[in-house]
Amino acid sequence: MDNWDEVRTAYQVARMGTVSGAAEVLGVHHATVIRHIDAIEARLAVKLFQRHARGYTPTEAGEDLLRVAQATEDQFNQLIGRMKGRGDDVSGELVVTSLSSLASLVVPVLAEFQRRHPELIVRYLTGDRLFRLEYGEAHVAIRAGSAPDQPDNVVQSFMKQEVGLYASTDYVALHGKPGSLDDFADHSFISTDDENSRAPFSRWLRQTVPAERITFRCTNNFCIREAVLSGAGIGFMPRWSAAGDPNLVEVIDPMPEWFGDLWLVTHVDLHRTTKVQAFLTYLKEQSKSWAK
Repeated sequence: MDNWDEVRTAYQVARMGTVSGAAEVLGVHHATVIRHIDAIEARLAVKLFQRHARGYTPTEAGEDLLRVAQATEDQFNQLIGRMKGRGDDVSGELVVTSLSSLASLVVPVLAEFQRRHPELIVRYLTGDRLFRLEYGEAHVAIRAGSAPDQPDNVVQSFMKQEVGLYASTDYVALHGKPGSLDDFADHSFISTDDENSRAPFSRWLRQTVPAERITFRCTNNFCIREAVLSGAGIGFMPRWSAAGDPNLVEVIDPMPEWFGDLWLVTHVDLHRTTKVQAFLTYLKEQSKSWAK
């Protein structure tokens, strides 16, 4: 095969299931994706995909191509990740990933770190997807939940993610604060829209509050914060985020079972590089003020 772009496009279509999804990942127009698929199918004289209303499904030949292309891309990404991490200075790219809810804490740290190292280009990637460190998708990951157990990763305990239950001052003025857990049935609550969320506080809320009292659901923590401030109900928020906001009231004392662990994760091939070690040291030092 003499056109890797077409193979890579077909791989992304198979992985994402749609032309639009592949176009977004590749950073190209959807027409380019369609042109590449048509070209490679014509060159190979075989159908790689079944087209249907919901998207593209790989044929048997498409599945074969997917396996080969994925292995090839993984090897390229792993090589590139190792190459980017080499060197004795703090320069080139630094790719850090975390949950979006940590952005308000992480971004100032990254900005100051970049100012101290002007040859550095920072890429901060957020979202629920686990970026694959073994394939060079990130240098440092800040992850929540149980300790990550992917092979060849270096995992360090970072800090506790403390959360509390908050309501707006307007909500409290109208409805008061619950005096105990028994009063929860008389209040409205805000929660994530993911009923399978493994976050300790989300599980606790589902087990404690009647389902009909969770009257406002959101896809992320930013939406939950806005809903709380708008008086839609009582919701969980990071304590560092809510602290000092005069429009928020912590309705009950926080419980340790709400808190989750944060972990710093790096790949063993890059862990000892100057760039990664410099950032980890700086991040740990700056994080000491987060709980204050």
